[in-house]
Amino acid sequence: MIRSSSLRSRPEPSNSIRPLKTAAPQELRYPTKAELLACLTPELLKIDTTKAWGSLGLSLGLSLLAYGVGSRIPLTPIAAPLWLLYALITGTVAGGCWVIAHECGHQAFHPNRRVEATVGFVLHSLLLVPYFSWQRSHAVHHANCNHLEGGETHVPPRAGSASAQGVQRLVSGAGPVAYGLFSMVTHLLLGWPLYLLIGVAGGEDHGAPTSHFWHGSPFRNGRRPLFPDSSRRGMLLSNVGLVVMLLALGLAMVLTSPARVLAVYGLPYLVINAWLVGYTWLQHTDTTIPHFSTAQWTWAKGALQTVDRPYGPLLNFLHHGIGSTHVCHHVNPRIPHYNAWRGNELLRARYPELVRFDPTPIHRALWRIASRCAVVSQQGPAGGFYYQDPVAVADTSA
Repeated sequence: MIRSSSLRSRPEPSNSIRPLKTAAPQELRYPTKAELLACLTPELLKIDTTKAWGSLGLSLGLSLLAYGVGSRIPLTPIAAPLWLLYALITGTVAGGCWVIAHECGHQAFHPNRRVEATVGFVLHSLLLVPYFSWQRSHAVHHANCNHLEGGETHVPPRAGSASAQGVQRLVSGAGPVAYGLFSMVTHLLLGWPLYLLIGVAGGEDHGAPTSHFWHGSPFRNGRRPLFPDSSRRGMLLSNVGLVVMLLALGLAMVLTSPARVLAVYGLPYLVINAWLVGYTWLQHTDTTIPHFSTAQWTWAKGALQTVDRPYGPLLNFLHHGIGSTHVCHHVNPRIPHYNAWRGNELLRARYPELVRFDPTPIHRALWRIASRCAVVSQQGPAGGFYYQDPVAVADTSA
């Protein structure tokens, strides 16, 4: 069950957890956007450049150290356990660099916009992320959270749609357990590159496919383009950054070997992507989290369907609290990560019945979502769309 509670600075929320109501949405009084924003005091928006550069130095320094260790591991079969450990540690540490670039994309890192854009562009290019293209699609995600038509990323298929029918056939043929395994593997290993390349799990209004690398045909089929003409220059710059990084990796292969580069860079890259998708999947998906069509959706209602989870002090330290302060982040993404903890406290104090925190251990929550969140159908007079039980999904397609 999704729950809410008060948050005490950096630790996880206390044990005095009250359940979030899961009744029809009209039984809960959702605030307006202005009311929700008014909970967060203006000083939370203040950027502390010492903390910002310190966070960057921490993530970048630990990442460079970890990658340096990888350059010394022998490329032999007997070293396979070392490579696995290296990938997990390095990918986890380097995930902090992804988060700092994400902060730059929200203008929450530095008051100088050129400095901020440069930091975000360099960090994301090093991780093969098209920074300015992602910044555009991510802004759409924030502006339309849990909106079935206008939303972006982790938008579920609706029962009766062509994509939902494909999922129903898959669940029916494989069964819920096998489907859960398939869903987890495809999300964590393939989800991020497939989203960038062809827009999987994108919003209905933007059509399919979409691409972060090209704004024209055949990637412009929706009612409104995900990347309008004004985004062309940013997309071009993003692509140039990726080409330069790919050339650098190619040069490294010539100077060392393809196997060395694939091991040192490629293995942590997979782990970074898994963390990214895992975080966003868990932040916006669960069996009790509704999605809304246009008639029922409001900005505040969508933002409050985000859920915080207990990642523990180490991951919150390495990843700058991105998974444990995400409700505050969606209410005002320009609040720096070091101020978001206080922001969450204020939101929980003002709207204890609406701010979500799920104490379920991460691995159990991930399995629940992977195995039980496939297709949404409308439930209740207020029009919220909730995930169907996989058994019901399988029965529907039988």
